[in-house]
Amino acid sequence: MERFCLDCGVLIRGRSDKKFCDDQCRNNYNNRLNSADNSVVKKINSCLKRNRDVLLRLNPTGKNRVSRGKLLESGFNFKYFTHTYGNSRGNVYYFCYEYGYLKLGGDEYLLVKSPDAQYLL
Repeated sequence: MERFCLDCGVLIRGRSDKKFCDDQCRNNYNNRLNSADNSVVKKINSCLKRNRDVLLRLNPTGKNRVSRGKLLESGFNFKYFTHTYGNSRGNVYYFCYEYGYLKLGGDEYLLVKSPDAQYLL
C-alpha cells in the first residue's frame, strides 16, 4: 500500500508507520495543526499581560482606589483574570497574577498587590 506525506503529499518510503517524508514536513504539519490553538492562547495571554500592566501602573504603592472608567480608559478588560481570592468577610478579589482588584461601592475599585507574590513563582 502506498503512503503519502501528510504535509507535502510526496510518496513515503521506509517504515510502515511513517507519516511524513522528513522532520521539516512533520514540523510544518504540527505547527499548522496547532496554530489555531496557539492563537487563542496568545490572545488570552496578551489580555492578561495588559491587565497586569494596567494594574501595576495604576497601583504604584501596592494599594490604591480607582474608578471603573479609569481602568477601562487604560485598556483594562474585566473578562480576563488569573484567579480569585475570597476573604473571611465575603469579599472576592480578582487577580491578574500578583495584582488584583476588589469592586467597592458604585464605580470605585480597590487595587491591591498580593503580599504573597513571592510564593506565586
